[in-house]
This record gives sequence, structure tokens and C-alpha cells, in this order.
Amino acid sequence: MQFELQYQDGTARAALLKLERGTVSTPVFMPVGTNGTVKAMSPDELCSLGAQVVLGNTYHLMSRPGTGVLKRHGGLHRFMNWKGPILTDSGGFQVFSLGDRRAISEEGVTFRSPLNGDTIFLSPEISMEVQALLGADIVMVFDECTPYPATVAATRSSMELSLRWAQRSKAAHVGSTAAQFGIIQGGMYSDLRRASLEGLLELGFDGYAIGGLSVGEPKGEMYRVAHDIAAQLPPEKPRYLMGVGTPEDLIEAIGCGVDMFDCVLPTRNARNGYLYTSAGVVKIRNSNHRDSVAPLDPQCRCYTCQNYSRAYLHHLDKTNEMLGARLNTLHNLAYYLGLMQSARQAIIQGRYREFCREFYAARERN
Repeated sequence: MQFELQYQDGTARAALLKLERGTVSTPVFMPVGTNGTVKAMSPDELCSLGAQVVLGNTYHLMSRPGTGVLKRHGGLHRFMNWKGPILTDSGGFQVFSLGDRRAISEEGVTFRSPLNGDTIFLSPEISMEVQALLGADIVMVFDECTPYPATVAATRSSMELSLRWAQRSKAAHVGSTAAQFGIIQGGMYSDLRRASLEGLLELGFDGYAIGGLSVGEPKGEMYRVAHDIAAQLPPEKPRYLMGVGTPEDLIEAIGCGVDMFDCVLPTRNARNGYLYTSAGVVKIRNSNHRDSVAPLDPQCRCYTCQNYSRAYLHHLDKTNEMLGARLNTLHNLAYYLGLMQSARQAIIQGRYREFCREFYAARERN
């Protein structure tokens, strides 16, 4: 992996991330393909929208269809017919979300599968092995996502465990050609975040991710932590904010110097009629759209906005037609990916602050 920082406007960055399966322009939003598919979208559609990287989920894929099926296909790229880069998470966040169904030890995590009740053990070594089998271009270290809220003592213990797991993840990754990113934990505590980063820098990784955010903390706290940590990250390495977020979150984080993002919001919310536009959110199932002949977003060039009215999208949602979920998802992803392209152009032109003002002004008018 090579990372080339091309332009900087304040702390906002535009760069190239060069991977074996392609060069990625940043800032980049990575659609989430939890089960080997970005819900409702084909790989060809994702490419046409400008998606550069998709995210796969180690925990879900090892549970179903299982490593045997993926191995017989030669990895996740061939299994899902995606020819671009793939980033896989380590399974740590999904284990965190299992709550009482998991037991954490120094060795790893034992939990019961919500699919069939089987007992499953996941460790740094197993996570790295599965991610290697998937053939990911970027793999994440195995970590524990600290819940919110958490005491200083509990957060420190969790962060230190994640550092030890990061060391084991790095050792298990020796010989791999994939890039490996460390994950900064430490909850809402600045000193613990700093200690986590220092430990990861000492180990040395290809990139650094800010984890443990968007887990229930107030928005202001999330921005504070992201801003503080981004300012301390090495400028020559890519920076990834995991699991975040709304368009506003992305705009703020890009301004802090973050390069990479993933989130389920555009796809999940699309299936629930919650659509992102240049003027803000449109809740398409609301009755005020029932008779509207207007497009969803007059400024959007996506297939949905160029061919269908709000009334039609409202109708599809009300009748639970599959096409509605597809058209909504296509639009939301087009919006997110287009937002990244616009942000990159603004950084290149040295007008990112003006771009942010225009972004918020459009929402205030509506």
C-alpha cells in the first residue's frame, strides 16, 4: 500500500491510497457489504455510482456462508464479484454488539451465534486468518469496542486489552501483502486515547482508525474525540473514522483531517424511507409526498432522481415494493459518494470552508 497526500486545505486532506486492486481517491466513503453484498445493489451499480472500496464483515461472513465456501471461491472478491478493493473489519464491533451473549478473556471472545446458538471463539489470530482467507486489501486489527458510558477504569482495561490484541494481530499478519490498520480506543477520555495511539504507533501500522465512536455518546463528544485524535495522527498515513455517520458527521470529520469512512446509514435508512438530499433529509413515507411530481433532489443526477417523482417513491414505500428499497438505496449512496467527490474538489481548490458553509446554508433554507 502507498499513501500519497496530494492537497491540504487547513486540516482537510485530499490523497491517493494505492492498493493492489486499484487507486482510491480520498476523502472516501466505503459502502457496507456486511454479508458479501451492499444491500439492494449489484457490483455494477456500485461501480457506476463511483464506489471505490466496499466493506466486508469478518464475523458475519465466517458465520454464514462460512470460511469453507469462501475458500472454494478463492476469497470474497470472486464470491461477490467485486473487482475493486475490499476492507474487512475484524469482528470486534459485532462481538461488542452481542452484549450478554459474549465472554471476553485475554485469549479472545467466546460467544453464542445468534444464528444457531453454536459456541464460537474469535481471537486476534483467528480474525487475521479469516481476513486473509477473505482476501481483503485492508484488514483491521482485532479489538474490543468500549461501550458508552464506561468508567475510566473499565475504559483503561479495555483499551489496554485492545493494544495487546493489536500486537498479536500484527504478529499474525506477518507475510501478508494486505495493508493492516490499527484501531485507536480509549472511550471519551483524552489521555486514554493518547495512550492507545502511542501504543499503536510503537507497533507501527499502515493506517490508523478511530474506533469506539457513534456508540451512543453525544454528538459533541464524538466530534471532540475525532478532532483531538486526528490532530495527533501521523500525516503520512491514512486516517479512518469507523462507523460514522451522517452527512454532517462526514463534513465535520473531513475538516478534522479524516480520509476514510464507512457507515450503514445510507443503505439502512434508504430501506426505511429516510433519504438524504442536498437540502437535507426527506422522509418519503410522509403523506406530504403522496401527490408530489417533483424529483427527490433536483440537484442530483442519479437514476432515481432523473426518472421518478417523490409521489412514485412514496407509493413504492407504502406498498412495500422491492423497487422502492433499490431506488432509495441507489440515491442515498449516490448522495454520499457525490458528497465525497465534492469535498475532494473543494479541498483541491482551497475552498473547503466555503464548501462547508454552502452545505449548511442549503439545509437552513429548507
